[in-house]
Amino acid sequence: MRQNIQVPFGYEPPVAKRKGTLIYYDTFENTSEAELERAVSILEERSFSTLVLYPLHEETVRRMSKEPVRSFFKREDELHDWRRARQHSDITVEGWEGKRKKYTPIDSALRFLAEKYPSPYFLYLTPETANLFASFSSFEEWIKNIRLILTEQPSVIHPRLQKYANRWETAGSHAGQEES
Repeated sequence: MRQNIQVPFGYEPPVAKRKGTLIYYDTFENTSEAELERAVSILEERSFSTLVLYPLHEETVRRMSKEPVRSFFKREDELHDWRRARQHSDITVEGWEGKRKKYTPIDSALRFLAEKYPSPYFLYLTPETANLFASFSSFEEWIKNIRLILTEQPSVIHPRLQKYANRWETAGSHAGQEES
């Protein structure tokens, strides 16, 4: 049901000062508190509306990197504890992979996140994860809709990542671009 509201002549709704979503896509197995704080500082510097911490399920990690990780719920609980201690309303811990309890391809995760959170989308990744993402066939489709922020300068750059160098940057090299 629609409701009519009255506003004074010439009224313009306030422009949202915060926009977009910063998605920290990681295992969070060895992520330090300082690294999480760095993501929060990017959230604040660039005025993103939300920082989404997206921990990967063990099956996803096993298929992507073969590295051993603790159970999803232990890592997720640590992130919730950290978020509660910060009392920051713009931080969300996304537990979707924990509900799925199985391998989730990055494109499925990105589709889910794009449906749930406001655009533009910035993916905050380690260089290793970024190179792995670039190796997937769906990378070229996604890189046109998202931007990447890498935690540090990669020592090895995947050819597709090199091809789309204008769509990513390292965390310390903010060039003032926020539009996607």
